[in-house]
Amino acid sequence: MLTAAALLAALAWAVLLLAPPWPWRNRHLLSALPGGDHDLHDVTVLIPARDEAALLPATLRALAHQGRGLAVVVVDDQSRDGTADAARGAMAQGLTVVRGAPLPPGWSGKVWAQHQAEPLLDRPLTLLLDADVELAPGLLAALKAKLGTGDLALASVMARLRAAGAWERLLVPAFVYFFKLVYPFALSNHPATRVAAAAGGCILVRTAALRASGGFAGLKDALIDDCTLARRVKALGVATWIGQSTDVVSRRRYDTLATFWDMVARTAYTQLGYSPVMLAACTAAMLVAFTAPLAALVAGGQVAAAAGSAAFACMLASYLPAVRFQGIAHAWVLALPLAAMLFLAMTWSSALRYWRGERSRWRGRRYARASGAGA
Repeated sequence: MLTAAALLAALAWAVLLLAPPWPWRNRHLLSALPGGDHDLHDVTVLIPARDEAALLPATLRALAHQGRGLAVVVVDDQSRDGTADAARGAMAQGLTVVRGAPLPPGWSGKVWAQHQAEPLLDRPLTLLLDADVELAPGLLAALKAKLGTGDLALASVMARLRAAGAWERLLVPAFVYFFKLVYPFALSNHPATRVAAAAGGCILVRTAALRASGGFAGLKDALIDDCTLARRVKALGVATWIGQSTDVVSRRRYDTLATFWDMVARTAYTQLGYSPVMLAACTAAMLVAFTAPLAALVAGGQVAAAAGSAAFACMLASYLPAVRFQGIAHAWVLALPLAAMLFLAMTWSSALRYWRGERSRWRGRRYARASGAGA
């Protein structure tokens, strides 16, 4: 059985490494455009902010260096730390601060905050930006240029997450790696496929497409709101694009296991459609892919060890671009099996919370499972 599992793992890793669409590669990249006098009169930036006084000012100061004419709307989502005052102190011109109303039943917090600012989105383009995401000068101009190619209605950039502490170096590259496996960028960016993905920290969307897709009301209960938005926009018959950039940086700290655990667990079981069958299949696949090769190397016979070695080599080769993108030591590729098992545990934690009646929790809010929802 161990030999069969190792052979299966070796085959799976070889297919991932060699066959299109090569989701592990860093092929879809965006760099900031040079110059600082970009015309941004056609863009409104929308930032939902809940207790973001520490991170929001740097985000706004970075926006001030993107170009001229930019309008920025910050929705203060029931903050208790002076977020609104911090925003006004960081940006003197072009800023509107909206005081958010209490969260009504049936809405996710981020989408509710965005919905309250929707009447202010009166320009052709809207940038949906998280309060912790800092753009290098010229990045917004580059996003505009990307949107202008290929009849795109939405262009999104996955920020380079902070990877300073040991837990971040262990888990952040793996988080990005698994996201790209679930949502292969090449397939998402191809107009003929149904795969659609976006990274919610930085999304530039045509305002008309946003409204045609149902606006924020159409996302009201979505926990994975970014990919849901991309799917709804793509369903209009227009193209979307997702990529990565070292010029888009998240300064959110995930330097404890508990912090990262909650971030992943809030949507992991949602990603599986709340399906026990999918959870079981995911568990089996992860165990075969990440533990069988190591077990074969330690305890298998000659054939099992050879298969385990091949699987392990392909696994590490596919993970190296994710580690390299984060700018951390290449030796962290060896930690992928450990990171994978932690992500599997986080997924089970997400499922257990759901079965106990909690659909999600985030930013001090808990979302109950709908009455009568199946386990």
